[in-house]
Amino acid sequence: MYDVIIIGGGIVGCALARELSRYRIRVALLEREVEVGFGTSKTNSGIIHAGHHAHPDTLKGQLEWIGNQMWDDLARDLNFGFSRIGELLLAMQAEDLSHLEKLKKQGERKGVTGLEMWSPKRLRQEEPNLSHDILQALHAPTAGVVNPYEACFGLIECAQQNGVELFCGQPVLSITREDDGLLIHTSRQQFRGRFILNAAGVFADQVAAMVGADDFKILPRKGEEYMLDRRLQGIVTRLIFPTSTASSKGVLIIPTVDGTIMVGPTAEDVNDREDLSTTFSGADKVFTAVRRYCPAISERDTITEFAGLRAVADTNDFVIGPSPIKGFFNVAGIQSPGLTAAPAIATYVAKMLRGEGLALDEKTDWQAKIEGPPRFALMSAEERRA
Repeated sequence: MYDVIIIGGGIVGCALARELSRYRIRVALLEREVEVGFGTSKTNSGIIHAGHHAHPDTLKGQLEWIGNQMWDDLARDLNFGFSRIGELLLAMQAEDLSHLEKLKKQGERKGVTGLEMWSPKRLRQEEPNLSHDILQALHAPTAGVVNPYEACFGLIECAQQNGVELFCGQPVLSITREDDGLLIHTSRQQFRGRFILNAAGVFADQVAAMVGADDFKILPRKGEEYMLDRRLQGIVTRLIFPTSTASSKGVLIIPTVDGTIMVGPTAEDVNDREDLSTTFSGADKVFTAVRRYCPAISERDTITEFAGLRAVADTNDFVIGPSPIKGFFNVAGIQSPGLTAAPAIATYVAKMLRGEGLALDEKTDWQAKIEGPPRFALMSAEERRA
């Protein structure tokens, strides 16, 4: 019998595993793919949001800024790529200016530091390759970029060295209620647990339905992204955001943690939970949008492309907390800024578990750090040959 079983090995599931590995409890993580981070997290944009985007009255807004502040320690302890490069939110037309002011005030209300309006003159000094038609920009220095699958690997490696058991290639088929907990049936074996954390991404509502806790629906939203030739490295040095829409933060320019430039994503609601196709229409949307604020970028610069699915709940907020089924918790609907909030989600859920009666006694020998993999992109030629 496990004290806690986590279903789903994306960034949130792995963050939950590491957080719970601090305590003297027995924890397992079940992942349907052959490795952690192979679902939504693998195709994530890798952005650590500055903290001012999500409204403070939402769970997303409450956890976004808290999570943002946890990434420096995580990157140091787990040795994955992370850099606070900052972001610029652009006003391309007069009606965008009020939105920038609103977000600045919203961020300041949440405690986000360093928010500053930049004039066209300042923009041209700092980012000379951006369009001269930009009216103003909101600079947020607390934004960053991370390699999301490296982060998943680091989190789960740390969790395992502290006793968490990982089972990959174990899609959950059904869940049965028992007197003292819940019995999970996978394609290969059974697992008993007192508490189940449903962090199954785009499949979270289907997992919840297995116990009758599906009072929400996941609406998959596909985003296509395009990686550009390395010769464009440095064309911008910060994350570039247009003014957002109701369904998306828009098409971004993303200097990745490894230096290459990525553009995207699109935002297309789809029914197929495994649709990772890229399309000509998606490419056209991305590059038409990007050329408005960075004319030098062209689709001819593309070296590879991919798509991912975001787990958007019909509540348009995170769905986190205990369900009516004793011991079953949903940690679902983790769309943007889910990557940013992931470490804060983990501590938030741990507090909930304690409140539900799970004894969380800290280990005296818990190890926060791992060595991590070698980072060849940051090595000199001599270091690579060694």
